Amino acid sequence: MRLSILIKHLETFAPPEYQEDYDNSGLLIGQPEQEIHAALVALDCTEAIVDEAIAQQCNLIITHHPIVFKGLKKINGKNYVERVILKAIRHQIALYAIHTNLDHVQHGVNGMIARRLGLKSPRILSPKKSLLKKLVTFCPAAQAEQVRNALFSAGAGHIGNYSECSFSANGTGTFNGNEETHPFVGESGLRHHEQEERIETIFKGQDERRVLLALLENHPYEEVAYDIYPLENKLDTVGAGMIGWLEEGLQGRDFLRLVKDRMDAVVIRHTKLLTKPIRRVAVCGGSGSFLLKEAIAAGADAFVTADFKYHEFFDADEKIVIADIGHFESEQFTSDLLIDIIQEKFPNFAIRLTEHNTNPINYFI
Repeated sequence: MRLSILIKHLETFAPPEYQEDYDNSGLLIGQPEQEIHAALVALDCTEAIVDEAIAQQCNLIITHHPIVFKGLKKINGKNYVERVILKAIRHQIALYAIHTNLDHVQHGVNGMIARRLGLKSPRILSPKKSLLKKLVTFCPAAQAEQVRNALFSAGAGHIGNYSECSFSANGTGTFNGNEETHPFVGESGLRHHEQEERIETIFKGQDERRVLLALLENHPYEEVAYDIYPLENKLDTVGAGMIGWLEEGLQGRDFLRLVKDRMDAVVIRHTKLLTKPIRRVAVCGGSGSFLLKEAIAAGADAFVTADFKYHEFFDADEKIVIADIGHFESEQFTSDLLIDIIQEKFPNFAIRLTEHNTNPINYFI
């Protein structure tokens, strides 16, 4: 199938608009319209992964971490990033990364960690702002329901667990069309007063084109008046980290054993264990130290993540147990998640999980 079809499915699950500004998710090498016949999935793209793709006759590699992260001025093979790029291009292998946008969706990386730990009622720990917009339009009362239904069908009107949310108010609109107009109501050259409904609803920013198309195709007027406002509201289903509950509280050492077993961690760096049982747990795949304050404010008893620096452990201040399980270990099951996402939609597509462990860190125990 065409690569663009697979990308559309992945980006419907984890829209690229959800990635952080510093990130570089998306199609890194290749063309959207090229045909793909098999894909290899891994956490990282290394030279060994490209070699494996060549051996397995895969012309697409899907990874969580983007191999191209910083700007490149030259590509001459002087480091592993440039060698990966050159080898992929030479063998016509497309590279696609789905990074912080997959971290930020409810059933993405952190949702997977929550499931592995058995957390109940998981929710986003730090919801993202500025992802929502408000649409305001004005429509003759008789056609208002038709316009509302079209907007809802295009994805507008969702607030939490509620759908088809809108607000309406009645008023009078005026307009005067010139000789080139063919007004739905009134006559050209005469000011017309029309009883209209003001319709307000919200939508996700990435749905703007679809919502506006629904409005313009279903509104009766030749010239549709509308306003779009950016909102600072948080989108509770999108953001960094997650927090949930263990069905039964565990003492510190028992909790660490659970985490070590469920996350297949080699070692756990942790702060002082507290006397109270651990029940409320925050998680963040990858480097999660930036969420410590949010985890404490949310009442978490423990925070499972990676990449804490020495001095950052002091910030736990005996209010929470930090369990640093390692960056690779916290995200190693992301490849399984990606395969599940793809196979659910394309069960007959040839997709393979890498046999290589790309963790650059080794442990002497």
